[in-house]
Amino acid sequence: MKIIILGSGQVGSTVAQNLAALPNNDVTVIDTDENALRRTGTQLDVQTITGNGASPAVLAAAGAGDCDLLLALTRHDDTNLAACRIAADLFNIPGRIARVRQSDYLESNGQSDNRVLDAFAVTDSIHPEQLVTERITALLSYSCALQVLRFAGDKARMAVVQAHSGGLLVGRPIASVNGHLPEGVDCQICAIYRNNRLIVPTADTVIIEGDEVFFLADSRHVKTVMRELRPLENRTRRVMIAGGGNVGYRLAKQVESLYDIKIIEHNPQRAEWLAEHLDTSLVLQGSATDENLLAHEYIDEIDVFLALTNDDENNIMASLLAKDLGAKRIITIINRTRYVDLLEGNQIDIVVSPHMMTIGNILTHIRQGDVAAVHPLRRGHAEAVEVVVHGTKDTSALVGRRVSDIKWPSGAHIAGLVRGDEVIMGHNDGVKMQDGDHLIFFVSRRRVVRELEKLIQVKVGFFG
Repeated sequence: MKIIILGSGQVGSTVAQNLAALPNNDVTVIDTDENALRRTGTQLDVQTITGNGASPAVLAAAGAGDCDLLLALTRHDDTNLAACRIAADLFNIPGRIARVRQSDYLESNGQSDNRVLDAFAVTDSIHPEQLVTERITALLSYSCALQVLRFAGDKARMAVVQAHSGGLLVGRPIASVNGHLPEGVDCQICAIYRNNRLIVPTADTVIIEGDEVFFLADSRHVKTVMRELRPLENRTRRVMIAGGGNVGYRLAKQVESLYDIKIIEHNPQRAEWLAEHLDTSLVLQGSATDENLLAHEYIDEIDVFLALTNDDENNIMASLLAKDLGAKRIITIINRTRYVDLLEGNQIDIVVSPHMMTIGNILTHIRQGDVAAVHPLRRGHAEAVEVVVHGTKDTSALVGRRVSDIKWPSGAHIAGLVRGDEVIMGHNDGVKMQDGDHLIFFVSRRRVVRELEKLIQVKVGFFG
């Protein structure tokens, strides 16, 4: 496949790395930043071209005439959208995926509207701010979760929880989980990280305090399973948001009917705009690193403090200050991957990486086979992958076969299966897979994803 990527920033270079590692991919990266291109070209087996990706001449020089896929991943929406239009009209590139950040391109009168994207001939779009808003909304619903991922139309969820003393399962083998769960509730503990080392759980594995436990469950039962791993915590009521930009506003608008929201915005004009467009949220004009402001607004009574500005350093300082002044839980947006590694799990409880979420969403669009979702985990070293099974016993390696009969790639651990409204856990390995089933995997080694893709692909006869 011949692929052109616009943008060699963190998102573009990481996607290029994933695609260049696959056989038969010819990847070209375009950027105006010569230094960034030089780093990308040195580290990866890709071609690089300096220039504006929305220029027909630059696209032609990159081989757009016989290109299969354009990934417009620059930081500038107008460049990405113009490039897709040119790619369609002048070069007839069949796949055109754009990274779009501004909500103006996605909504009309507050409602979802794809007409603008259609006008620019975008075949698929990636919306980082929307992804971040959805992720944080899920985290607010679970007061002790480190991560919550949704699968199969939100019928199943994978949650990451740190085991604490007092949890019913802590100090006990995983085999005893069913003895504690109410009738009709099931879960699959699919991975445990202990001191940053992966443990692939078996029935005899004993969960200890401090373990980072990944489990899958029916979305309706996630809170029940969490109680097995740590004592119940008080429900989130008071939320303070630092930053009234697109993410801060979208989040406040979405959850202000559920929580008591205070939002701090430094820019006076933006603060006034927020006050006019939010219903019940209290808008404060000032700095989230102002100790007097935080103390005056009773930061010690805040259940969750969210640092959502566009500046990593401001987010870090505001988060550390809020934690020191008594905020119970801290969630922070961090763009630089190196910062994520340093901060998460220390003073900052949860670090949300827009770049990693964007990359996962892009990989969902470009992976082979019917891949419905890709979520990078453990700072990109592992993944949660959802695939859809298609075909018959004659055209598929999976349909009509038991889960236990399949030799899954080493490092790919089946977490569960969703069939219609039924969520079946991976330990029920006698279940036979059917056409249309959604399989959910925890993948501890990303390089085996290619083997998993091959396994789910339908043979040619399915289409004949």
